[in-house]
Amino acid sequence: MLAGCDEEQAEAITSAASPLCILAGAGAGKTRVLTRRIAWRVLDGSALEPHVLTLTFTRKAAGELKSRLASLRLGEAVTAGTFHAIALAELRRLAAERRRPAPVVLASKARLIGEVLDGLGRTGQLPKRQGARSPAYSASRSVHDIAGEIEWAKAWLVSPPEYERRAAAAGRTCSIPPAMVGEVYRAYEIERRKRRLVDFEDLLTLCAAELAEDQSYAASARWRFRHVFVDEYQDVNSAQLALLRQWCGEEPDLCVVGDPDQAIYGWNGSDPRAILRFPQDFAGASVLRLRANYRSTTEILTVASAVLDRQEVPRVKGPAPEGPIPTLRSYENDAAEASSVAELARLSHRPGRSWSQIAVLARTNAQLSSFRRAFEVKQIPYRALGDHLFLRRGAVATALTELSRAPNATVLSALAADLRSEADASPDEEGETQGQDGDGLAELAELVEDYLRTDVVATGAGFRSYLETTIRAGDARDGADAVDLVTFHRAKGLEWQVVFVTGLEDGLVPIAHARDEASLAEERRLLYVACTRAEEELHCSWSKERSFSPGQISSRQPSPYLDALEVARQRLTTLQGRSSAVARAALEASRRALASG
Repeated sequence: MLAGCDEEQAEAITSAASPLCILAGAGAGKTRVLTRRIAWRVLDGSALEPHVLTLTFTRKAAGELKSRLASLRLGEAVTAGTFHAIALAELRRLAAERRRPAPVVLASKARLIGEVLDGLGRTGQLPKRQGARSPAYSASRSVHDIAGEIEWAKAWLVSPPEYERRAAAAGRTCSIPPAMVGEVYRAYEIERRKRRLVDFEDLLTLCAAELAEDQSYAASARWRFRHVFVDEYQDVNSAQLALLRQWCGEEPDLCVVGDPDQAIYGWNGSDPRAILRFPQDFAGASVLRLRANYRSTTEILTVASAVLDRQEVPRVKGPAPEGPIPTLRSYENDAAEASSVAELARLSHRPGRSWSQIAVLARTNAQLSSFRRAFEVKQIPYRALGDHLFLRRGAVATALTELSRAPNATVLSALAADLRSEADASPDEEGETQGQDGDGLAELAELVEDYLRTDVVATGAGFRSYLETTIRAGDARDGADAVDLVTFHRAKGLEWQVVFVTGLEDGLVPIAHARDEASLAEERRLLYVACTRAEEELHCSWSKERSFSPGQISSRQPSPYLDALEVARQRLTTLQGRSSAVARAALEASRRALASG
């Protein structure tokens, strides 16, 4: 369990402290430490394998945890999954014990909000936009914005009557007036309950409420989940934290791992302060730190750290602690940037470095379209991460319909085995379509198997509900050798040898609607996350002009963070060294540049 670990990692794995918070920087091996700590606890007898609950925030992360635990010879008895998936399984189990209907997860929040908007508009409960002829707030953008506000409110445990006041206090910006959002939120909740549906966020609050109100169930749940571990704790929101407290009870055997410098989901309801507040939230807690980076070079870490509001010097360990100084380029327009990045990616591809070890990162999905065109022109293979359209493809869609009709776990398990067999019979060399179907069928089978491990009363209908709570949070890298095109947020948790961080312009980095101190701090952390995805080479760039729609060209200014990056870069160049003193001097200079604006 301790092979290859440094002193800080070994202490985190073996510490008897509980509750325990492990603060681990980028590339510090936090997931490795967490899974080895679980294995260590099981082996020394201080934790019982069937009573271990490991929580994270995406299906992909949950899959990685399960894979790593399996490699440490921990069997299927360990429960690992997302907060939402485990909460759904618990609610279904509780419904079965009470002989009540299982919760039905709302398939589309947007569709229900659209119906609510139409109804309010017809009855005159929503005013028209000034100068508009049709009821206000019926456009798809309005539906999307309201859905986001409802999700934020539920993450922070904000009820409809509280929404307007709390949104103003949090500095929320929305295309819809807050009073109107609150009214739609209220009507949405009434209609949802009328239809006996729960949405994605309700799973957390319903499960927490059951634990708080039913002492018999709470005792049972705490007996089953008596050793609790949480990965990526910096992403926790108020609803998840409330559920975690209920699961743990008064004497928690709890260990969390996370990095406050990678807290980048505050806009979506996460509480970036929770990880630093852990000792206050859980009395008697201990805090340990993992400070060494095993991923990136000193040069990359020094430049990436320039945007953070701290003076800590990067500590780099591993096989390649030194490398080229990151580059910073400007281009006349976004087309020139995309064409140049594509050519640089081609030059980076060489024996020993596959296309899949190269990534292009952008702040928004819209920016990636120019890179798609450039890579197609130069005939460079690429892929966009986070695409789950495979569920709609022919063979996969047909299989999903059949799975939905399964009456029990036995039938579901048999169908999953059939999917595996069919996937194995569809190799890539038989044609592109068959290869895509084979990959999709294999991933669908994996989803079924994940579901069967979490739900003791599994059915096809339950599997569809499980999909609603998990597929929206997952990412899949399909194994093809291609350059990854991905947003900053989706890049979190991934790494590549060569990374191009693009579009570093004011209005994108930081994003235009980030105005208050908290959101600007999150934008700095997001840029840090993007830069620290690079292992060996980091290339940053921005454009003087950008086309956001056909015929619409906008003049751009560099991101205000670029001065700090450039100062750190120049100091590394002129001081010519790799010592901590060089890194410290570079960071101090960049800090002055950042402070001066």
